[in-house]
Amino acid sequence: MLRSHNDAHNVAILCKQVTKEFYVFSHRTNSLREWFIRTLQRKPKKLGFSSFSIKKFDLCVEQGDSIAFIGLNGCGKSTALRLIAGVYAPTDGTVQTFGQVGSVIELGAGFNQELTGAENIALYGAIMGLTRKQLASKYDEIVAFSGIEDFIQLPIKHYSSGMVARLAFSVAVNLNPDVLLLDEVLAVGDQAFQTKCIERLRAFRSEGGTMVVVSHNFQLVSQLCSRAVWLENGEIRMIGEISFVLEAYQQFSKNDVK
Repeated sequence: MLRSHNDAHNVAILCKQVTKEFYVFSHRTNSLREWFIRTLQRKPKKLGFSSFSIKKFDLCVEQGDSIAFIGLNGCGKSTALRLIAGVYAPTDGTVQTFGQVGSVIELGAGFNQELTGAENIALYGAIMGLTRKQLASKYDEIVAFSGIEDFIQLPIKHYSSGMVARLAFSVAVNLNPDVLLLDEVLAVGDQAFQTKCIERLRAFRSEGGTMVVVSHNFQLVSQLCSRAVWLENGEIRMIGEISFVLEAYQQFSKNDVK
């Protein structure tokens, strides 16, 4: 259930008036010659301009809820997810998460390319605050789910993108986080592994886990999510039941094409 942030009971994610502003450089002087010419001509120095990716974003997600961020490319979906994950700090406003957060936001993000798959599992577990005993109890399950047992002792710089995706997803979901953040991660990998991931995510939901998914695959989010947040130009245009929001967005897209 998505609620107003006045009701704070059993909240998993709470965003209040969140704004994320990026500074975009419009021109940089690339040589001494260019600097000298511009100085002689006394041209004004154009350093850049501000670009807002998220503006006054309010969202409250209850524990056990599963939501999808949808919208056109550049609308702010991935930025919103990165703010929730703590990858980005908001320019203004506050973002709070409650419980342990697992995320697969970018292929191989958080992995050390020089470390082996096994060492990266240990590193990820340590970052999430797991003890060695807790990690050891999950290690075999993580490796088995990933399906890359024969390569787990190799540095991941030698992995294919599909192998990295398998390991990243397996680590994130099998360490039993309270909140799971996913950004187009099922776009990589073979069909058999994608099917296994979907089944695992359904189990995660049924066990009461909270999930936020960014995807352009509406068939997938319809299976995994109960509600959707439609973002447009960094602002929330609609929040509601998944089929209702997807239908409104698809109708909007058809009319926009015309």
